[in-house]
Amino acid sequence: MFFTKGTPSKEVWYYEHRLPEGQKAYNKTKPIQAKDFDPIKIWWNDREESDIAWKIPIQTIIDRNYDLDIKNPTKQEETHEYNSVELMNLLHTSFDKSNTLLNQLKQAVK
Repeated sequence: MFFTKGTPSKEVWYYEHRLPEGQKAYNKTKPIQAKDFDPIKIWWNDREESDIAWKIPIQTIIDRNYDLDIKNPTKQEETHEYNSVELMNLLHTSFDKSNTLLNQLKQAVK
């Protein structure tokens, strides 16, 4: 977070950092590199709202009791409604997997 000294904050900017193409996550063998911040540095000097950058008025932050965990408003959360048969099949598959893992654990500790 960055603040301008001597002036009250009027808004909070958010920038959704994107992973490099072909990379699923940062990890020990593929850590974040300084060059990965280049798009953010370019954006910073001429900030505009976009699908990866947005600003929130300070009053919204105050109203949220200073909770800064605000999702990207341009992204639609994926939802899927299941019918009862689909839901029962998903639960059955999950229970089967859990039972298999539990049985493997029981065998390992014998």
